Amino acid sequence: MPQPPTPAPNTSRVIATLALAGVAAAVMQTLVTPLLTDLPTLLHTSHSNAAWVVTATLLVAGVCVPISGRLGDMVGKRRMLLACCLPLIIGSVVCALASSVVPMIVGRGLQGIGMGMIPLGIALLRDVLPAEKLSSSIALVSASMGIGGGIGLPVSAAIAQYANWRFLFWGAAALAVVVAVMIVAFVPEVPAAAKGQRFDVVGALGLAAGLVCLLLSVSKGADWGWGSATTLGLITAAVVILASWGWFEWRTGDPLVDLRTTVRPRVLLTNLASVLIGFGMYASMLVVPQLLQFPAATGYGLGQSMLAAGLWMLPGGLMMMVVSPLGGRLTNTRGPKVTLVSGALVLASGYAVALLLASTAPGLMVAVMIMNSGVALAYGAMPALIMSAVPLAETGAANGFNALMRSLGTSVGAAVVGVVLARLTTTTGGVTFTSETGFRTGLVLGGGFALLSGAVAALIPALRPERPEPHDASDPAPESAPTTTHR
Repeated sequence: MPQPPTPAPNTSRVIATLALAGVAAAVMQTLVTPLLTDLPTLLHTSHSNAAWVVTATLLVAGVCVPISGRLGDMVGKRRMLLACCLPLIIGSVVCALASSVVPMIVGRGLQGIGMGMIPLGIALLRDVLPAEKLSSSIALVSASMGIGGGIGLPVSAAIAQYANWRFLFWGAAALAVVVAVMIVAFVPEVPAAAKGQRFDVVGALGLAAGLVCLLLSVSKGADWGWGSATTLGLITAAVVILASWGWFEWRTGDPLVDLRTTVRPRVLLTNLASVLIGFGMYASMLVVPQLLQFPAATGYGLGQSMLAAGLWMLPGGLMMMVVSPLGGRLTNTRGPKVTLVSGALVLASGYAVALLLASTAPGLMVAVMIMNSGVALAYGAMPALIMSAVPLAETGAANGFNALMRSLGTSVGAAVVGVVLARLTTTTGGVTFTSETGFRTGLVLGGGFALLSGAVAALIPALRPERPEPHDASDPAPESAPTTTHR
């Protein structure tokens, strides 16, 4: 007897599940922010060792995100989403039980493995949603990273301030379990587009080694000294390893990352704009919370507690939820390139408002709302641009690589702005701290990189159809259609 047709998935539930997965991934990243000053005491270690609690997640996520994307193309994105949930759960439990720095670092590294859920979820949307819902759904799932960070920070601060810090990680484990259950219940299994292809083990190891050297040098360079032998050695190793990796990837069959695709102008410029957007976004995440929490006695600090600072920034996270569907509509009508340029300009305007209104908490709140609106527009447009220019069999890997570019931008932004804040200081009563000029310079840098990302995005070429077929009226215009495939 003929098999009954497979019922169409409930698209609303699929979108909600993947958006919650993005929120969970973002919460894992901001989870320890309220604990940073207390970690040395809580874990009986030094400040430099405690810093690895943050660095471990950054390193592991940078290595695993592009690998997860490629595996999603090969074995199925739903399977890899579930595979990402497992280390999130285990890592959270390990952190909740940790009483010293080593298990905490191990747990945070496991959480980093799960960061691949965002690009995997975005790539899966292309497989299961109708074209008319795709742009807005991509925008929402992309923005979930910022939504989770904006909501997670004040919640984490409240728990850290009024309850046992271990509840943070037990709550994270519970959230990851909920996401896993929803994936099983609501996300359909889709045939893997690259099934049967060989996994590029050499490429994965080479990329991992190069990224570890690069990210270590960027994230720890300020502590070790930018001119130290360790930092310079890691930078040199990163250049040599990544250059060799690129040479190998260009010549191998079934590469981890198809560099022939990534050098296409549409993909290359989108990834470059992603690096710059990442820098522009993270500058505000370093400067604004410190301005809110700096003592009012400095003359420019606003004297807010960690919880109060998180609450002042909360509307910014909520704005991403509001703006992301609007970005999807803009992509449908004008194309993702226009949305990306608009997002960069809105982000830059938010920095301008911050420079004008940095003397009040409400002023900074408004500035963060504008900045996050720009980030929501940009983050929703970048995957749409990428997926409109790569074959269906490469969507997971291509989105993973784009997520890596954004992470590199935030890492470099953190390092550069961190150096600025550390160098532009003032001394009062024998105590040295960041000056008002330092904070303003950080804001100027963030706005400048946002403008630069907009200029790069403006150079992205329009998508040209490869076959001269008549355009079907039921399909979206080529420029706004993330479903375009190359055969």
